[in-house]
Amino acid sequence: MFFLSIRDLMDLFLFLAGSFVLTMLLTPILTHYLYKHKLWKQPREVSVTGEKAIVYNQLHKQKHDRKIPTMAGVLLWLVIALITLVFNFSRAQTFLPLFTLVALGILGLFDDFINVKKLGGIAGMSARWKMFWLVLVGLLGAVWFYFKLDWTIIHIPGGNWLGLPYTVDLGVWYIPLFILVIVATANAVNITDGLDGLAGGLLSFVFGAYAIIALLSGKMELSIFCATVAGVMLAYTWFNIPPARFYMGDTGALALGGTLGVIAMLTNTALVLPVIGFVFVVETLTVLIQITSKKFFHRKVFKVSPLHHQLEAYGWGEAKVVMRLWVIGFVFAVVGVFIALIGRG
Repeated sequence: MFFLSIRDLMDLFLFLAGSFVLTMLLTPILTHYLYKHKLWKQPREVSVTGEKAIVYNQLHKQKHDRKIPTMAGVLLWLVIALITLVFNFSRAQTFLPLFTLVALGILGLFDDFINVKKLGGIAGMSARWKMFWLVLVGLLGAVWFYFKLDWTIIHIPGGNWLGLPYTVDLGVWYIPLFILVIVATANAVNITDGLDGLAGGLLSFVFGAYAIIALLSGKMELSIFCATVAGVMLAYTWFNIPPARFYMGDTGALALGGTLGVIAMLTNTALVLPVIGFVFVVETLTVLIQITSKKFFHRKVFKVSPLHHQLEAYGWGEAKVVMRLWVIGFVFAVVGVFIALIGRG
C-alpha cells in the first residue's frame, strides 16, 4: 500500500500551480504572434466521408467570420516539456510520455501549418498520412514497452471480485493493444476539440484523475507530470472558453491525446481509460456510427457528428453544450479513479 504524505500533495500542487502560472504569463506572447501572422484556422468544407459539411458550417458561420488562430498547442507541450526536463525528468516514468507529447506535437504542428496555409487546397494533412504517423509513434512506444520494459500484462479492474483473472498476459498481442490505445486516444481528443473550451476542460479533469491514480500507485514522477499537464490545460481553458481567443489545433490535441494513452499504459489502466475519458469515447463513437451508416446504408444516423455538434443542432448553445459535457466528464473521471484504485483489490 502506498501512503500519501503532505510533501507529496504539496509537490503536486506546486507543479500544477506553477505550470498554470507559467502558461498564463506566456499566453499573451503567443497570442500576439498568432494574430500578427494571421494563423487563422481554416473551416472544414467537407466531411470525413467527402460530402460538403453544410450543417457544420451553418452552425459555426459566425465563428468562421470572426477568424480565430490555431497552433496554440505549441505553447502547451513546450511548457510541459520545459518543466519536465528541468524539474521532473525520469527515464522510467516521464521519458515515454514526454517523447509522445513532443513527437505528436510536431506531427500536429505540421498538420496545422498545412491547414492555415491551405497547402494543396486541403485544410490539413490527409487522414491516411496522419494515421500512418500516429501508428508509427504508437509502434515505437509499443516496442519500447514490450522489448525494453518487458510489459505484456494487462490489468482487469475488479477481476478478482467478478470471478475473472486479475491480470492477463497478452504476450506479443500487447504491441497491437498499445498501438490501438495511442491511436484511439489521439484521435478521440482531436475529434472532441470542436467547441470553445470543451477539450481543454475535459483534459484538465482526465489528467487530474491520472495524477491521483499515479500518485496512489507509487509513481510520483508520473503523477507530477500529469499535474503539470492539468495545470497547463486549466490555463489554456481560461483563454479558450467561449468566445475562444485561439485553438490548440492538432499540435495540441494529437499530442495530449496520445500522451494520455501512454499514461494509461504506464499505470496499467487501459481498461479504465474509457471510463475516465467517457466523453471522448462517446464523441468518437458518434463519428464511427455516422461514417459506418453512410458507407453501408447510405443514410445518416445523426444530423451532424460528433456529439457536440449534434447537440448544437438540437438547439443547445455552445456554452451549454460545453459545460454539460464538462459535468459528465468530471463525474466519469471521478468514477474512473474509484474503479482504478478500488479495482486493484
